[in-house]
Amino acid sequence: MKLYYTPGACSLAPHIVAREAGLPITLEKVDLSKHLTETGQNFRAINPKGYVPAIALKDGSLLTEAAAIIQYLADQQPDAGLAPAHGTTERYRLIEWLTFISSEVHKGFVPLWNPATPEAVKTAAKDRLASRFAYLDEILAKQPFLMGEAFTIADAYLFTVVNWTNFHAIDISSFEHLSAFQARVASRPKVQEALVAEGLKQVA
Repeated sequence: MKLYYTPGACSLAPHIVAREAGLPITLEKVDLSKHLTETGQNFRAINPKGYVPAIALKDGSLLTEAAAIIQYLADQQPDAGLAPAHGTTERYRLIEWLTFISSEVHKGFVPLWNPATPEAVKTAAKDRLASRFAYLDEILAKQPFLMGEAFTIADAYLFTVVNWTNFHAIDISSFEHLSAFQARVASRPKVQEALVAEGLKQVA
């Protein structure tokens, strides 16, 4: 499998999941400003949506969207325990979290990436994100990970998007439990490997 990624983008979530699951993948970096891969391919010809993540599967097909890709990867290695079994209530709880992260946190950052966004709109976006962070902080005050005691794909996704606060100078230190979660996930060896591979962290 080949993962098309941009350093620090939401493609970091499937990158982390693949490493946590012990799945062999190759990486191909994408320059989204030029829509070119590091090997010079037109990324739009690979993924007409024009954004990462995208993963080329063994059968030659392409799978896109972070929430779909990380579920697919987890299901390739169920013994890794990164997602509950299909058909269980816990699996739907996982999907509930993935939906919340995608719609309420991931998309909440969209106005902040556009330099043309008016400051008032950016302020409103940060306020909405703060309310979501407060909710997450309450959950993480009771348990180390979103689903309880065990790390899952939802945690990889949440870690990735909350990490964007570093790009936008958003201080989350007041959200004590969310901040501790970020540090906890960042300290995982496979997460460290992914960060180093994407050039987001220096080799120790």
